[in-house]
Amino acid sequence: MAPVDRELTEFDLNVSGQLPPELDGVYVRNGPNPVTPPDPEKYHWFTGTGMVHGLRLGDGKAQWYRNRWVRSADVAKVLGEDAPSNPWPADHMSFSANTNIVAHAGQLLACVEAGAPPVEMDQELNTLAISNLNGTLPYAFSAHPKRDPLSGELHVMTYWWGWGNQVQYLVVGTDGKVRLARDIELPGGPMIHDIAITERYALVFDLPVLFDLEAAVTGGVPFQFQRDAGARLGVMPRNGTNDDVRWIEIDPCYVFHPVNAYETDTHITIDVSRQREAFGSSNDDYAEVGRLHRWTIDLAAGTVIEEQIDDRPGDFGRVDDRLVGQRARYGYLMALDGEGNAEEPVYGDRLYKYDLETGACLEHHLGAGVRGAEPVFAPASPDAGEDEGWIISLAHDTASDRSKMVII
Repeated sequence: MAPVDRELTEFDLNVSGQLPPELDGVYVRNGPNPVTPPDPEKYHWFTGTGMVHGLRLGDGKAQWYRNRWVRSADVAKVLGEDAPSNPWPADHMSFSANTNIVAHAGQLLACVEAGAPPVEMDQELNTLAISNLNGTLPYAFSAHPKRDPLSGELHVMTYWWGWGNQVQYLVVGTDGKVRLARDIELPGGPMIHDIAITERYALVFDLPVLFDLEAAVTGGVPFQFQRDAGARLGVMPRNGTNDDVRWIEIDPCYVFHPVNAYETDTHITIDVSRQREAFGSSNDDYAEVGRLHRWTIDLAAGTVIEEQIDDRPGDFGRVDDRLVGQRARYGYLMALDGEGNAEEPVYGDRLYKYDLETGACLEHHLGAGVRGAEPVFAPASPDAGEDEGWIISLAHDTASDRSKMVII
């Protein structure tokens, strides 16, 4: 939870063990990293300047490491550079894309939610331009688009506080252009961090972390948990409209990250890291941590069954990307510790592998005082089995203050 204060390019990387020669590409992560010292009274760790870290793997070697701030006009000014190309009007939201990074249609896009556009970067992590997706992005983007592995299209659920009571569902085609945009009416202004899809549906998480003007004035994250507002799951046909959304009420809670979702003829199953609340007492309160839960929607009856799969705290769940929106047997989560810590969750020293059919969980221990990160599954080949490949994660040793990539 401390910033890196310089940009590096390193070629002489230490490797322990053997790097699988099948892993050929760049592993990239993005996260908040202030480019200037922030005001400690107003700073929230969700809002720091984006910084991407990349490791190039190939020929069984770790070929280079780079870290670069995601450029915006403000970041470029601090670094004494020209501002990146920006097709948006001057009053468009321009805060740093600091949450995620995705590859799509030959582009590498740094992403954030709440109204800011994505930022295009190259394979060596240099900022190329603020993006409007070839002139087709209506306004906002999202922290967590989901790619449908069957169509290759990107599905995005966006929001912006200035819209009031609506969100927008986007589908970005394989050509990198938005081919569908649908406004979805909501009674409040929720923070929607992620989306889940199935083969026919997009799922809307209308959960009671809502825009709060008083919280916005005090600084930090301008959202607060409002349990009395209720919670709903929206089921929208992927080519539907606002009128086609079916809303199903659930118990109030919050979800940052779903693991995956899939459908059968009459049901939709969604696995999520569910928190009882988030930002409950203030916009600095992250005292709850998620645990693996399952929502099973009965489409015929319009009801949902909720069950807790495990009691271990965990989040940042992933499946094999080739099975997003389809039935996957295995899910991978990062352990979370420090429940009750109002500042932030403590990233755990374990990675979890869940059998999503039986609920069984295997743990990989990273070592005492070592904190993990989001686990990513890399298949051994394009046609390898779901359980044939590696889990890649970054890890930080709090004792030595050194970091490493772990390939398991």
